[in-house]
Amino acid sequence: MTAQEHDPGYKRLFSQPEMIRELLVDYVREDWVRELDFSALEKQNGSYATEDYRDRHDDVIWRVRWGEDWLYVYLLLEFQSGIDRFMAVRMMTYVGLLYQDLITQGKLTVERRLPPVLPVVLYNGERRWSAAADIEELIQYVPGGLEAYRPQMRYLVLDEKALLEQEDSLELRNLVHALFRLEHSRDPQEMLAIIGTLGEWLHQPEQRRLRREFALWVQRVLLRRKPFAEQPPPQGQEIQDLEEVQEMLAERMNQWEKEWEQKGHQKGRQEGRQEGRLEGEAGLLLWLLEQKFGEGTVEPYRQRIEQADEETIKRWSTNILTAERIEGVFQES
Repeated sequence: MTAQEHDPGYKRLFSQPEMIRELLVDYVREDWVRELDFSALEKQNGSYATEDYRDRHDDVIWRVRWGEDWLYVYLLLEFQSGIDRFMAVRMMTYVGLLYQDLITQGKLTVERRLPPVLPVVLYNGERRWSAAADIEELIQYVPGGLEAYRPQMRYLVLDEKALLEQEDSLELRNLVHALFRLEHSRDPQEMLAIIGTLGEWLHQPEQRRLRREFALWVQRVLLRRKPFAEQPPPQGQEIQDLEEVQEMLAERMNQWEKEWEQKGHQKGRQEGRQEGRLEGEAGLLLWLLEQKFGEGTVEPYRQRIEQADEETIKRWSTNILTAERIEGVFQES
């Protein structure tokens, strides 16, 4: 899935005040966050024309009351396979454009100063984020006085996968945590449980819009990935609620179980001997591992699986349901 297909769903989700509030409270965790008046959250225009006449449409900007003044949160959604080494330069440019717009509109503090801005990069890639977090780190150091003129501006990077790897518990904490878990999970059972929890959390009438945005995101993004994309929803059918998402995912899981069983039986019949059943189970286990952890991940384990006995293969197949990584499938309990 391309970033162009992915970004709009995230932007719609983080255009909901509940998502911004929980993002700041649970993932920024700094003292000033406790002083914010989240009842005053206001979404701002997020398109600023740069000098090459390209607009910024993949950012989300909010402002929130901080005492007598406003504080701005500039959220940049960064969904690409590579890491932009010069992200700090981009963020400085975008924040500068925001400040220029605030000056034009006269939106200054009570002391006639520029309001504070929190620049956040939300990144969902597989590789850990490694780009410089401050533009000062990108500029050649020249001693003798010139170093005093180097610009300084940091941004906060929220690397979803790194954050999930640091979690002490699998218990869902909030909406943003649930979104990150769905984004990086390849376990249909886990996804089904998370979606069920979201449905329980978002049951109030005033949460109907956010509930629908989650349902649309699951349909337009999550269910277009392997192995879900092998059974796309009927054309023109738009999911409107999380309960519909649960039903669709449960139906697909039942279908996958039938297909997996058929693959195992077919493999056994082809061999025409008692070992055929064991080879079929080994082949099914290899296929399941590829579906959950991706193509190319099973080769280091192929020989070990093909030489294992029936009881061991069954134990490993059971471990797939709870393993976060492929190594966990083969750990002895």
